Amino acid sequence: MYVRTFSLRDFRSWEAVSLNLAPGPTVFLGRNGHGKTNLLEALGYLSTLTSHRVSGDAPLLRTGTSRALVGAVVVNGGRELGIDVEINEGRPNRGRINQSPTRRPREILGILRTVLFAPEDLSLVRGDPGDRRRFLDELLATRIPRMSGVRADYDKVLRQRSALLKTAGGALRRGSRSGDGANALATLDVWDGHLAAHGSELLAARVALLHELAPHVAEAYRSIAPESRPALLRYRSTVGEALPPEFADPDRAPLSDDREVIEAAFLTRLAQARTKEIERGVCLVGPHRDELDLILGDQPAKGFASHGESWSFALALRLGAFSLLRADGTDPVLMLDDVFAELDRRRRTALAAVAASAEQVLITAAVPEDVPAELAAVRFGVRAEDTDRGRLSALTALDGDDPAQPDLDGTVDGALR
Repeated sequence: MYVRTFSLRDFRSWEAVSLNLAPGPTVFLGRNGHGKTNLLEALGYLSTLTSHRVSGDAPLLRTGTSRALVGAVVVNGGRELGIDVEINEGRPNRGRINQSPTRRPREILGILRTVLFAPEDLSLVRGDPGDRRRFLDELLATRIPRMSGVRADYDKVLRQRSALLKTAGGALRRGSRSGDGANALATLDVWDGHLAAHGSELLAARVALLHELAPHVAEAYRSIAPESRPALLRYRSTVGEALPPEFADPDRAPLSDDREVIEAAFLTRLAQARTKEIERGVCLVGPHRDELDLILGDQPAKGFASHGESWSFALALRLGAFSLLRADGTDPVLMLDDVFAELDRRRRTALAAVAASAEQVLITAAVPEDVPAELAAVRFGVRAEDTDRGRLSALTALDGDDPAQPDLDGTVDGALR
């Protein structure tokens, strides 16, 4: 799989740009803050419909604009598909496949598969559980696009049920079971069923994913840090106490009836937690509160891993995801955002070896020396200038190359070689 053409309009610092890309390595060179990461962020958005840098879409729009456009032509096994997304302020986003509008933007998921490694990935090891849950869910949606809809349905039910819990809790604190509080209590059972139905599907999919992913991560970590303790992944669920004991075994292979078993356990845990949830006004059981434990030897990586071990684990998670997607039969596009400068020689070598084997790899770097010599690549220069329309990024010439010439519409075609 590779991206043949890629275009942006009013995305972050890019007013308009269109690139022709090719298989193999491509490097975007420029000083920090000049817009090269924005290019990878945009491609990542086409792949996952999320940004690796921010939780919402508003920061993705260029200052003073109300919409942004991101598009690409993706080649997979000789077949080409064009996909694009319109990111809007104050109204729903829109997606298209080969110029035909989709009912929902998430219908484009799965057409472009990417794996992005960035400095922010250190939060996968040192950050909150939400960072690790997001890692799992984005990989799930890449492999099984409909899981994006399952997660969206779960989040919708979660918001509704949380509102009911707050209403019921408020009534309880006032010593009243009439009115809104009584109605909330009466309908909680219905929403428990919805939450368990969607949550069990998401939880079963995460557990199945982890069973496949864990060996790839362990092998990647072993290749990066052979002298370190072994890396393990373990899923810790708030539903776990009600599940059969064998579910705690990370090596257990998923079974066809896992979802039904998990749904029954989910309902049991919701019933057990009902009083506490009403008192606190929050939902305490479900995938939204689960944790992916990262373990080195017999200790959690968070809080015990050194800086180098943390970087190794973060890199192993991304390389493990790349290896798993490759095992599915198609190389994803590998994107490396200014990470070689963060890594020591051994980690740079390990990452460069994987990058050299990828069908397409897109790299950002501040200086040419940050890119390993074995990654001979097409190169783009990136530079930003402050204008009366805000800070705008553009492509520039490198080392005597001819500068890219903008078309009349402000886009740029062709790579600098």
